[in-house]
Amino acid sequence: MDTLFYKIRSQNHKILRKLSFLMGILLFSASFFSCMTSPQREDCSRELLGSGIKNSAQLVDFFMKHKPDADKEKVSRLAEYYIEEANIEGINSDVAFVQMCLETGFLGFGNLVLPEMNNFCGLGAMDAEHPGEYFESEQIGVRAHIQHLHAYATTADVELKQELVDPRYSWPHRTKFATTVQDLAGHWATDPEYGTKLDNLLNELGLYCK
Repeated sequence: MDTLFYKIRSQNHKILRKLSFLMGILLFSASFFSCMTSPQREDCSRELLGSGIKNSAQLVDFFMKHKPDADKEKVSRLAEYYIEEANIEGINSDVAFVQMCLETGFLGFGNLVLPEMNNFCGLGAMDAEHPGEYFESEQIGVRAHIQHLHAYATTADVELKQELVDPRYSWPHRTKFATTVQDLAGHWATDPEYGTKLDNLLNELGLYCK
């Protein structure tokens, strides 16, 4: 009788251990995948001024989902540049990064602006005679983009922290002012849906949590 009792207890302990192990896996999986399945995550701000909330890895993951065959090393460099340069000038890096994605077709380019121009926001791109500005490096191109957003989001008395590299920086100060991505529609781009497209990308970026 005692032998039977110990056998039953031993079997119960084994079953409990297996159940505990399975529960641990389920809890880990739920935690791991919750960032990608929960309808409410860290929502990105639509304000041009401020700090982005996404780190470079999250920006890269967002980008690569759209274009899996992209050069991931380049995307990673650009993500780091956008966070660094935006933080210096007080610009929302999340907004700037998704705007780069929209303007370049996730680095597909294909219009007037060529990849070697390091022009990530279509600066000066108007027609065949004015295909856009050239920048000497990726980081300088990102800096020019950040500075152009700064020009839209601030008044002329707010000085840049770094040396001016955006050749069109003074133009928005004379004619435009924007505080959110929706304000860029019809100003940064003629497309009336421009702000909505940026808003949709920011909604998607919000799915990538820490």
